[in-house]
Amino acid sequence: MAILGPVIVLGMLAAVIVLFMRRNHRKKLLAARAIQSDPDCFLADADLLRATAAGDSTLREYLDASLTSGSGSGLPLLIQRTLAKQISLSECIGKGRYGEVWRGVWHGENVAVKIFFSRDEASWSRETEIYSTVLLRHENILGYIGSDMTSRNSCTQLWLVTHYHSFGSLYDHLNRTTLNHHQMMKICLSIVNGLVHLHTEIFGTQGKPAIAHRDIKSKNILVKTNGTCVIADFGLAVSYSQLSNKMDIPPNPRVGTKRYMSPEILDESINMDCFESFKKADIYALGLVLWEVCRRTKANGIFEEYKAPYHDLVPMDPSFDDMRKVICIDQQRPVLPNRWVSDSTLNAMTKVMKECWHQNANVRLSALRVKKTLIKLACADMYIHCSDGDMM
Repeated sequence: MAILGPVIVLGMLAAVIVLFMRRNHRKKLLAARAIQSDPDCFLADADLLRATAAGDSTLREYLDASLTSGSGSGLPLLIQRTLAKQISLSECIGKGRYGEVWRGVWHGENVAVKIFFSRDEASWSRETEIYSTVLLRHENILGYIGSDMTSRNSCTQLWLVTHYHSFGSLYDHLNRTTLNHHQMMKICLSIVNGLVHLHTEIFGTQGKPAIAHRDIKSKNILVKTNGTCVIADFGLAVSYSQLSNKMDIPPNPRVGTKRYMSPEILDESINMDCFESFKKADIYALGLVLWEVCRRTKANGIFEEYKAPYHDLVPMDPSFDDMRKVICIDQQRPVLPNRWVSDSTLNAMTKVMKECWHQNANVRLSALRVKKTLIKLACADMYIHCSDGDMM
């Protein structure tokens, strides 16, 4: 009898535990069914991708709609972890010091796959981190889909998957195409518009830090089929939040592209503790990009061949010393063609360039001021359709 009591108690306890577990299991099953029937959940298979940002949509609709999503960029991590298995690489479309860029096909749609060498993991991690920033998505920032790590031929590959733009980089576009005033302004305004978004901190519960790019150049800007541009390559980017007064400088050995480096970077006088310093360096590089675009702009049927900034002053692959002598000691800047003087818009653009690449970083224009100036120039030029909804 003394043994029977504890046995009964243990039996009742076991029964309660079993009932609780069965009830909990039933709840989980009901929740799972609810998720499966909810079109706003992410469900990926070979036929369809349903995405929160685009509702009950196909991949094409997701890629389009995701540009205006207010959330952080990219797919959920659950989808990203299998991204490499879902993409077939079609052709290599670019190579750089970081690795290669491929055109891939994902669920029947073209995507760009940036494959980093394993030694450049810091850049891959940094780009993934920046692209995942809340509220980063913008029509003039390259659309991010996701990142993945995979192994091919016993080698680790670091993938960063973005929207694909068939026109390629602005550098490629300018090498093969001349521009009219409208096309020129469309390119310039869209680049500046993207830079304004990067440089601006957005306050709120889900705010966005201010971001400085640190490697603005024509090869890091892509051209969309509608003639506007998106800024890409955030492996060097720095973010800053006024609320936390914290600047996030990546532990990255890359220091940018020497040809586009500002005087204060070349002579190492830049204040690395001040976020504004990095924004000013971006503006210097922006001035050089504007010069590249304007050289290819026709006025009275005349235009210049594409040339890189300082092509006549430094070698193809200049050293720090080469650039420091030209920019800091000799204080030279790109030559402004004489023909621009007789064209009111191009002449006004030269004033913007000069204020962007000024030797004194403190007197350079802000990205927002450049944007407002370009809008004013566009509206004053009869050959530029200022009301064009696709201008940016």
